[in-house]
Amino acid sequence: MKWIRHVVIMLAFAALACKFSGAPQAEVGATQPVQTAPTLPAPIADSSNPAAQETLTALFENVSPGVVAILTESGQGSGFVYDDQGHIITNYHVIEGAQTVEIRFTSGFMAFGTVIGSDLDSDLAVVKAEDTPAEELHPLPLGDSSALKVGQTVVAIGNPFGLESTMTVGIISALGRTLDSEHASPQGSFFTAGDIIQTDAAINPGNSGGPLFNIRGEVIGVNRAIRTFSQNNAGEPVNSGIGFAISVNIIKRVAPALIENGKYDYPYLGVSSASSLTLTEVKTLGLTQFTGAYVTAVVPGGPADRAGIRAGETPTEIPSLLAGGDLIIAIDGREVRSFDELLAYLITNKGPGDEIVLRVLRGDEQVDITVTLDKRP
Repeated sequence: MKWIRHVVIMLAFAALACKFSGAPQAEVGATQPVQTAPTLPAPIADSSNPAAQETLTALFENVSPGVVAILTESGQGSGFVYDDQGHIITNYHVIEGAQTVEIRFTSGFMAFGTVIGSDLDSDLAVVKAEDTPAEELHPLPLGDSSALKVGQTVVAIGNPFGLESTMTVGIISALGRTLDSEHASPQGSFFTAGDIIQTDAAINPGNSGGPLFNIRGEVIGVNRAIRTFSQNNAGEPVNSGIGFAISVNIIKRVAPALIENGKYDYPYLGVSSASSLTLTEVKTLGLTQFTGAYVTAVVPGGPADRAGIRAGETPTEIPSLLAGGDLIIAIDGREVRSFDELLAYLITNKGPGDEIVLRVLRGDEQVDITVTLDKRP
C-alpha cells in the first residue's frame, strides 16, 4: 500500500495523491495533433450556459483517448500519451518498485509497459507501451506553463479510485508552489521540487500521473499530490480542494532526457533558504526589504560556496535564526521575491554548467555574484 506518502509542504501535509491500491481498473489514449476545444465564451463555472457545457464536452472527447490508466501489482494511477512512439508520461511514485506495468487505453486495449526512465526530483517517469498499434496512440499537445495565470480554468482527467476516465474541473489556485522531491540529498533531507501548479480541481488516489489541461485541451501539468487532513474509511486521502501538478515546462525538459538517457540532471545551487520570513524575523535579521530569498545555509564546496554566497552565522534572539546571510533579490536580472521563485526559474530555465548572476543584498549593499551551477548530487 504505497500509493500514499506524506510530503512536507511548508507547514502541513500533502499526500502523493494518487496511486490507488484498490481493485485494478483503468483507462485511456488521443490524437496527434489534437483538435482544440472552442474558446470559452462565458464563465465555465456556469453550468447553465450551453456554450460552456459544449466546450467541456468537446475538450473531453478530443483529449480523453490520450489519457491512460497505469496498473501495477501494488496499485494503479494515470498517465498520458506523449508521442507516437508509445511513450507514456506518469509519476515516478506510480511505477516505483513495480515488477510489472500494464497500460489500459480508453478503447479497452491493454499493453505491457517498460519503464524507460524516472526522475525522483520531479516525480516523473516515462513508460514505453510495448506492441501497441498506431491507432491506439493519441499524443496530447503540450501547453506553456509560463503563460498560466491564477483563475484560469483547468481540467483533470484520470482514474480516481479506479473510476476510469473521470473528468473534474477547477481553476488554477496558485503558481510556483514547492513540494519535497523524492530525491534525498547527501545531508539526509530531500531536494525541493519547484514550479508546482496548485489547483482546486478534484484530485484523488488514482489521479497520480494524469494530465491537467487548460481549456484549449493542452496539457499544462501532471497531477502529483493533494494536501489534505481527511481520509475515508479505507484510510485513503480525500480531496480537500488543494491539489498539485508538475508544470508542463518541467515535463518538456525532463521527458526528452528520460527517453534518450533514462535520467535528467537538475541544476544545483547549493543553498538552503526559508520559504518565507515573518515580519518579526525580517526585523530581527535587520533586513531592509521584505521580499527575497534569505540564505540560511550554504553547502560547503558547492556552487554558491565557491562563488562566495554567504549564509547567516550570527545568533539572534530567535533560536536557530542566524543573521548576516545574503538576501537574494534577483537572478539574471529577474526579481526574486521568494525562494520558490528562484527555484522555479532555475528548474525551468537552467541546467548543470550554466552560469547565473545573483544579485544579493548584503547589509545595505547590493552585490552581483556569478555562479556556475552543478548537477544535484
